[in-house]
Amino acid sequence: MKKYGLLGYPLTHSFSKRFFTEKFETEKIDSTYENFEIDSIDKFPDVVKNNPEVVGFNVTIPYKEQVIRFLNELNDSAREIGAVNTIRVNRSGENIYLKGFNTDTHGFETSLRPLLKEYHTKALILGTGGASKALKFVLSNLGIEYISASIEELHENEIRYEDIDKQMMKERLLIINATPLGTYPKVDTFPNIPYEYITKKHLLFDLVYNPEETQFMAKGKAHGATVKNGYEMLLNQALKAYEIWNSEE
Repeated sequence: MKKYGLLGYPLTHSFSKRFFTEKFETEKIDSTYENFEIDSIDKFPDVVKNNPEVVGFNVTIPYKEQVIRFLNELNDSAREIGAVNTIRVNRSGENIYLKGFNTDTHGFETSLRPLLKEYHTKALILGTGGASKALKFVLSNLGIEYISASIEELHENEIRYEDIDKQMMKERLLIINATPLGTYPKVDTFPNIPYEYITKKHLLFDLVYNPEETQFMAKGKAHGATVKNGYEMLLNQALKAYEIWNSEE
């Protein structure tokens, strides 16, 4: 029996365990999925060693970057982004070979692409955390210019939230929430942007998937914008991970 697992800390609400357990039961796949909640990434090698039936991992906060030093190889997107959310485990006797992938890129692109119009040429990313790295990779590949709003120390191509004005909202018709604001149970929170300048041409994409409609989305919808939550992105990246675990590439 194959086993898969999720690395992270804490793992109080695991989409992956629920999703894959239901998938295996529904499709009668002889596999299991387990949460590996470790309080230090230094415990990862022991998880791999002590669970010889594990052939693949998902990786979540805070280990998407920290886990890289334990891997033998990265695919192109994971290497460029500098973050891994999927690991394939190949075992040959005592030898273990770990390859890292980033399927957030696939999940985001397949969810976003059908909604794009010809005027979605510039994006405003809200947040500069780990999640935003995959978004930037996809936007660059799609030829969409982006800028990020940050509450941290500013780096290249980043601005303060207070610098988001009417002109910027008019130019940047794709706005992506890459912050946890609005996530259950803090459903009344939302990014601080001038929503009054949102129009019917705007596309608001929220990486948050719980609740189904965030305040960010509701405020955009009130002005006629197209809105999308992060559930389909999450679903697509999970399916891509399963494909990777069971491929030989």
